[in-house]
Amino acid sequence: MLMKMQSRMNPNEADEGTPVSVKIRERIAAARKRFNANDNIAQFIEPGELDLLLDEVEEKMKGVLSSLVIDTERDHNTDNTARRVAKMYLQEVFKGRYVAAPTITEFPNAEHLNELMIVGPITVRSACSHHFCPVIGQIWIGVLPNEHTNVIGLSKYARLAEWIMGRPQIQEEAVVQLADLIQEKTQPDGLAIVMEASHFCMSWRGVKDMDSKMINSVMRGAFLKNPDLRREFLSLIPRKG
Repeated sequence: MLMKMQSRMNPNEADEGTPVSVKIRERIAAARKRFNANDNIAQFIEPGELDLLLDEVEEKMKGVLSSLVIDTERDHNTDNTARRVAKMYLQEVFKGRYVAAPTITEFPNAEHLNELMIVGPITVRSACSHHFCPVIGQIWIGVLPNEHTNVIGLSKYARLAEWIMGRPQIQEEAVVQLADLIQEKTQPDGLAIVMEASHFCMSWRGVKDMDSKMINSVMRGAFLKNPDLRREFLSLIPRKG
C-alpha cells in the first residue's frame, strides 16, 4: 500500500525535505562527472537552487560556529555571521564554481595580427583548497594570435581569469585551467601565462612568512618552441618582486 501511495506522489513532493546539495550531487554522479573544489558545477544547478543552497550553507555554518563555542545568540558581532559567510562563499569568493562561464565576444582578426600581445597585470583573488585561506596575486597573459582566427577584447581575459580563480584553487592547477580555457576560446599560435601570488596559508598561519610569494608559468605553442619569444614575453613583464 505504501509503495502505491509513493508512486502517485508528485516527484517534487517526493524530493521535499531532501537537501538541495544532495540533489545536485546526484545529478553530477549520474553524469559521471567530478566535483572537485576547483571544478565548475553550474550545469547541474537548476534555477532557484542557488538560493536554497545559500540557506543550506548558512544552517551548516551555524553548526560550525556552535562547535567553535561562539554564542551567536548573544554576541551582536556574530549573530549574522553564518549568513554573511554563506553569501561570501557562494556569491563572491567561490562564485566561479556555481555560475556559467562569462560570455565572450569575439572579433574578426581583420588585419591578420600575429604579433605578441601582453595583458596584465590582472589582479586575481582566490582561496587555497587546503585551508580556504586567501590567495591574492597578479597574472600576466601573453598571446600570439593566429592570423586566421578571431580575437577577444582585453577585458575578457580578466573576466576569464576571475571565473577560474573564483574557486578553491591550487595555484599550479589554476594557471593550467586558465590556459586551457583561453586556448579553447581563442586558438592562438602561442599562449603564455605567469602568475605571482601571496598565500595567506603561509602568512596568516603556518610559518607566518609575510614576504614569500609563489610564481609559476604555463607556456603553450610558439612560447614553448621559440626561446626568443619566451624571453621577450618574460622581459616585458613588469613584476614587482
